[in-house]
Parts: sequence; structure tokens; C-alpha cells
Amino acid sequence: MIREAVKTDLEGLLTLYMQLHDNPFPEIDERVSGIWNTMMSDSSHHVIVAEEDGKIVSSCICVIIPNLTRGQRPYALIENVITDKDYRKRGLATACLNFAKDIVVRDNCTRLMLMTGSKEQSTLDFYERAGYDPNDKKAFVQWLIKR
Repeated sequence: MIREAVKTDLEGLLTLYMQLHDNPFPEIDERVSGIWNTMMSDSSHHVIVAEEDGKIVSSCICVIIPNLTRGQRPYALIENVITDKDYRKRGLATACLNFAKDIVVRDNCTRLMLMTGSKEQSTLDFYERAGYDPNDKKAFVQWLIKR
């Protein structure tokens, strides 16, 4: 089932995120709960999940950003695309991305953009098959934390 996350999905999402950049499972303290509550209460912030047998197995984040150009229509960004290693190659990430696309079309966005740090050709091919053009824009990133 593909759906938007609900407040009770935090632990399942954090468990999935442990496979994203070797992210450790954080203590679910006031700070982490506050971040989650902010995300859940922001109507422009969409946490999309794929759930199977009560487990979150794939996800992406879609954020809609207001804009004063292009007829004052918003645009959207996709981040944190992840599928559990045991559930890959089943179309779950594609389904999450398509769910995000439906949201941004409904919200009259001009474009949906995605960046990846992956250099794996299979990942890059996946994003192209999902409709993302690697030649349209060039991204520049300035990290403000040590990686």
C-alpha cells in the first residue's frame, strides 16, 4: 500500500532510514519528535511510504515550495528515496515517486526535481526511467556539516 505517512510511522521510517547512508537509529527524544511533528503538520511536506505486512519498506519525501516566478506556481523537490534492501526491484520506489507526482500535479506545480548522490548507474537509470531528466538542470551542493 502506497500512502502518506501518519504520526505513528516514525519508528518504522527511522528503521528504514538506517539503510540510507548508514544512518544510525536515533533516540526518539523531544528533538526527533519535534522534527517529526513539524513534518507531519506542514501541508507542503509529504512523507510517502510503501507498506507491506505492516512494515514501511520504501519511502520518499516530497516538499512543495511556493514560487513567485512561472505564473506564481509552486515547484517540488524529492529527497530521501529509499527501499529496504529485501524489497528492491518490485516497483515500490517507482510507486512512491508516482504518488508524489500525483500530489504535485494536483497542487499545480511547474516541475518536480530530484537530486541523488548515487554514482551507481542502475540508480541513475532508475531515475531516468521514472521520468527525471539528468540533462535538464545542474545541481550544486554546498554541505554545511561534515560528511
